[in-house]
Parts: sequence; structure tokens; C-alpha cells
Amino acid sequence: MIKVVSGYAGGWLPNPTYEDVCSDRTGHAEVVQITFDPNVISYRTLLEVFFDIHDPTTKNRQGNDVGSQYRSIILYHNEEQRKIALEIIDELNKTKYHGKIVTEVVPFKEFYPAEDYHQSFYDRNRNYPYCRVVIDPKIRKLMTNHSRIIKIKTS
Repeated sequence: MIKVVSGYAGGWLPNPTYEDVCSDRTGHAEVVQITFDPNVISYRTLLEVFFDIHDPTTKNRQGNDVGSQYRSIILYHNEEQRKIALEIIDELNKTKYHGKIVTEVVPFKEFYPAEDYHQSFYDRNRNYPYCRVVIDPKIRKLMTNHSRIIKIKTS
């Protein structure tokens, strides 16, 4: 990855805050914006990881987190990205999720970076109960299932 930024997208309220998004009245989802080099990692690979480390079958929910801000969403930047996302969803619906994927695939419009305290949240708060209970298992799954593409940050 070249850059990963936590933020909000997919809604209608300009410049939302975390509190705005948590109100479930902005239309925004909590997202990450990933800048990547397609010569190093493909868009398809990024989406395969995305589908592997979250639940794409629960509408407006991830685990105990409930609300439209927690929906599964892919914001594509061009027609090729849209096609790849729909292909993967079709494949996974046929093989793993049996038609239950509810992930939205919508055109990217605007991204709003989250507040500074949300950036690199896990790195700074590994002992928070949420990090230990929710994020740690996802990282273990990532490391187990996708170790060939993981580079550990050393700084």
C-alpha cells in the first residue's frame, strides 16, 4: 500500500464528523481510502482480502456495530473496478456466501478523512477491549490467509 486513510464516504453530508456519522443520519459509511500501486498489488487482490476479513452478508452491521455507517460498501473509481467488484461478488455468492452478499457497489463521489484520532487507531490502541476482541481476530485471519502479500511495517 502506498497510503491508507480512515474516513467517511457514500453519504450526502459534506465534511461529516465522527459524531455526525454515528448519528446514522448522514448516509456515510466508515471506510478506508487505499492508495495502491497496481504493479505491486491488484485491485482484485485488495477486494479478495476485503471480503475475507469482514462479513459482507449483514446489512448495516459488522458484529456488534449496528447502523448504516457499518454497511459493507465498495466505492469504485472507474468501470473496470466496478466490473471486478461485481465479478468477485458473483463468484463468492456462488461458492461461499450462497447469494447472501449485501455489499453495496457504488460510484465514488467524495471522501472525507476521519479525525486524527481515528488514523492508525489500532496501532495506537492495541490494548483497548475493542481492538483485542474485534480487530485482533481480523488481523490473525489476514496474516493466516494472506501472508504472501503482507509486509510488516517496521517503523
